[in-house]
Amino acid sequence: METTIRDVIRTTGRTIVHSVTPDSTVMQALNLMAEHNIGAVLVMESSGALAGVFSERDFARAAARGGGVAGETPVRDLMTAELYTVRPEQTVQECMLFVTERRVRHLPVTDDEGRLVGLVSIGDLVKAAIAEKEYLIAEKQALISRLQDYISGTIV
Repeated sequence: METTIRDVIRTTGRTIVHSVTPDSTVMQALNLMAEHNIGAVLVMESSGALAGVFSERDFARAAARGGGVAGETPVRDLMTAELYTVRPEQTVQECMLFVTERRVRHLPVTDDEGRLVGLVSIGDLVKAAIAEKEYLIAEKQALISRLQDYISGTIV
């Protein structure tokens, strides 16, 4: 049983994606993130096209550079514009490798037509990978138990 991104979205309910526009202020984005207890928002053009992602990490890096990040700074000035997207049919393991190699924490999920259908975070992927491993362990333990019962003659 390989868990797919479609399964993750179904489980986490991440079809609701919070977003801002490139012209939104940093304060608007931070308030939205705080309101929904999330670490990032997608940055969407008015046409619906993905423009980037704005995360707590983007804000922290800008602040650490000492650039005097003000709440009125447009998100476009701090967002990560280089986006990596995944498809619903990709596996959690594929995406775990992807986020590790690319050093990203959020992956927009797009369908065959390139439309946004969800967003998964590295945390979502880790939880799904752990659940998959726990399921496999339980399956193996059940098989071992059945084999032991068979060998001991409990099951004919």
